[in-house]
Amino acid sequence: MKNAAKYAAQYFDPPAGSYDWVKKEKIEQAPVWCSVDLRDGNQALMIPMSLDEKLEFFKLLVDIGFKEIEVGFPAASETEYKFLRTLIEKDMIPDDVTIQVLTQSREHIIRKTFESLEGVPHAIVHLYNSTSLAQREQVFRKSKDEIKRIATEGAELLNKYVGNNRSHYRFEYSPESFTGTEPEYALEVCNEVLDIWQPTSDRKAVINLPVTVELSLPHVYANQVEFMSKNLKYRDSVQISLHPHNDRGCAVADTELGLLAGADRVEGTLFGNGERTGNVDLITVGLNMYTHGVDPKLDFSDMPHIAELYERVTRMHVSERSPYSGSLVFAAFSGSHQDAIAKGMHWRAETGESRWTVPYLPLDPHDVGREYETDVIRINSQSGKGGIGYLLEQNYGYILPKKMRESVSYLVKDVSDKGHRELLPNEVFDIFEEHFVNVVQPLRVVDFHFNHEEDEQIEAFVTVSYQNKTQTLVAKGNGRIDSVSNALKAFLHLSFSNLTYEEHALEKGSDSKAVCYVSITAEDGRTEWGVGVHNDIVVASVRALVSAVNRQIAQADEKAQ
Repeated sequence: MKNAAKYAAQYFDPPAGSYDWVKKEKIEQAPVWCSVDLRDGNQALMIPMSLDEKLEFFKLLVDIGFKEIEVGFPAASETEYKFLRTLIEKDMIPDDVTIQVLTQSREHIIRKTFESLEGVPHAIVHLYNSTSLAQREQVFRKSKDEIKRIATEGAELLNKYVGNNRSHYRFEYSPESFTGTEPEYALEVCNEVLDIWQPTSDRKAVINLPVTVELSLPHVYANQVEFMSKNLKYRDSVQISLHPHNDRGCAVADTELGLLAGADRVEGTLFGNGERTGNVDLITVGLNMYTHGVDPKLDFSDMPHIAELYERVTRMHVSERSPYSGSLVFAAFSGSHQDAIAKGMHWRAETGESRWTVPYLPLDPHDVGREYETDVIRINSQSGKGGIGYLLEQNYGYILPKKMRESVSYLVKDVSDKGHRELLPNEVFDIFEEHFVNVVQPLRVVDFHFNHEEDEQIEAFVTVSYQNKTQTLVAKGNGRIDSVSNALKAFLHLSFSNLTYEEHALEKGSDSKAVCYVSITAEDGRTEWGVGVHNDIVVASVRALVSAVNRQIAQADEKAQ
């Protein structure tokens, strides 16, 4: 990497202006969206979509809510031509949707383009030619006037071929490679095209300013867009459109700043598919607006379905880290993140807060068809007690005492660490259930009942099975659990203290079951937890105590070995 000196800026700053866009805080309303998935996106695929795949994708775009869809370059190939004719002849274009087609400024191409559009209710014919300094000098070897003439002659041909059907058609012009074009020259070309078309407020022209290749920081593009917006003729009858590619990884920023700078419309693709590094990802731009409280007028509420269909017909992969749409973008493996999310969700429930402010989650996963239980709290060796506790609560109804969460999390993380893998929610629950819930090995309580003594103590009669022997134990205590505890301690020659007890109704998948949590502390200071579940609260509490005792026995046996 010793050749940086051979590179220099290929963009052009516009003349000094007011830069009003800098003063704006956020985008206030959705732009006009135009999907170019079926043209720009499709042409970038290693295996272009088949006719059936294109038709399925078109339907998806309509369902999402796109009102303008670029369907291809019909004069370029028979496949493109057939796709457009199928849409028209099978009446697949809704009344409120306008299709867009691309054409070069060449008469035979324009003629075939209009032939392909016969019978269309609404269409935008998109004319383009490259205007950049690099292309003028290296590719076309033409002067500014010669390049401008290509644009104006194309504009005149569109007028010619639209004939008396002007109400069915609108026009769009792109000075391709706009970002490498002198802004004053781009303005000159666009204004002469507009002079030919004579747009009106009820039949607006589109001036598209493509970031064909990203050459600058996003603010430079915004300055270029603002210059065009303030100086274009017929401004009230013109939609300024953006078409950013992602060569520098800034397509979303280009788009957002371009909208602040005066643009009215955005061309892009789902998931950023397109030439080289792709087009701007319209999902990201739209949901960025959504998280600022602006309705993007696009429906991404079933993101898993959108991603599945996209991957199937394009044979492209949606990155796990793709904003809003990736499989891991809501996932929290870190213990501190999981804890903050869990507390944020509880705070929402407690306060009734309607605004979304949950830490580490800029978007409510439910809004894009994702689930808290499987998409947000993800469990591996890095997870924390808060996340594991939240998962068990949300999925299975267990509200673990705070101090118990640590014991459960250590066990779960150890399994994940040794297996070197993520654990699914059902696997976490299986671990929890096996080691803590209604544990009956090595000690099992077969039966029990109580007598109330005159001194207000409770006498317990506990029948246990232990080491292949069954016998009945008798002991007194200040309550039912205390009396059973005393009976077990005497029988097993165990010493434990600080017995704690919590309970609640088990709501998830339960039939009015109760769940009890019991902790005991051994002489060495180690605390063991047990959980009991049963329709009867007393039975549940005894089972919880026995589960904790069995864990203490297991620990003692492990030390002895």
